[in-house]
Amino acid sequence: MSKANQSFLRNDWSQIERVFYMTAPAPCPYLPHRTERKLITALDFGDEESFDQLSWSGFRRSHEIAYRPACPSCNACKSARIDVARHRPSRTQAKIMRRNADLSRSVQPARCSTEHWTLFDGYIRNRHGDSEMALMTPDDLRMMIEQTTVESGLLEWRDAEGSLRACMLYDVMADGFSAVYSFFDTEDTRRSLGTFCILDAVEHLADVGLSKLYLGYWIEGSTTMDYKNRFSGVEVHDKGQWLSVASEPGTS
Repeated sequence: MSKANQSFLRNDWSQIERVFYMTAPAPCPYLPHRTERKLITALDFGDEESFDQLSWSGFRRSHEIAYRPACPSCNACKSARIDVARHRPSRTQAKIMRRNADLSRSVQPARCSTEHWTLFDGYIRNRHGDSEMALMTPDDLRMMIEQTTVESGLLEWRDAEGSLRACMLYDVMADGFSAVYSFFDTEDTRRSLGTFCILDAVEHLADVGLSKLYLGYWIEGSTTMDYKNRFSGVEVHDKGQWLSVASEPGTS
C-alpha cells in the first residue's frame, strides 16, 4: 500500500490530521471490467468524533480501519443514508412491516453467540454461497461483531417463541446508526426480512430521536446494492456533500 496525504479536509471546516494509505489495484467485486482501490486509515479506540467525521465524509468502518473507494476511473460507489424525518414507506414496505408485526425488536451489546453464528451461517450459505464470506468461521463472525473501535451494538428481532429471526450489527454515530451488516432467516421469503430490518431500524431511530441510518455504499449498476435506493429519504455522498435522491415512495 502506498501512503496518501496525511490530512483530509471535510466540508471546508473540519480537518482530520492522520495518515491514509491506498490499497493496491484489484478487480472490482461489484461491477465487471473495473478496477478497485481503497483509501484506508486506522481508527483510534474511543475516538468517536473522528469516526463520525470520517463517516460523514463517505468512509465506512471495518474492524479497526475506515475505508473509502478511491478507484482510478470510476465514481459509482456512493455512501448512502436514510434521512429518518423524510422517510415514508411505500405501500409494499408497509405490507412488509405488517407481515412482521409479530417480531419483537431489542437492542443488545455487540457480543457474538452460537445463536448468531447459526443464523449467519444459514444466511451466507443461502445468499452468498459463492463469495469469500462463505469461508467465514465462527471466530471470523465474532471478530466482525466484537472487534470495534467505537460504540457498536446489535438490533435483534425475535418471534413469539423467542427464536432469533434477524440481526443488524451497527455503529453508533452522533446523528444515528451506521448499519455494518445484517443477516436473517432466509427460509421465510414472504417476510422480506432484509427490507424489514432497514424499515424497523428507521422506526427505532425515530423512537430514540436520531436522524440518520447509514447504509453503506449504493452502487449504480450493481443489482446487489440497488436495494438501497428503494427507500424514500435516501441521501448520497458525492463530491464532498450529501445530496437528496429525488425519489418518492413507490406504489408497488
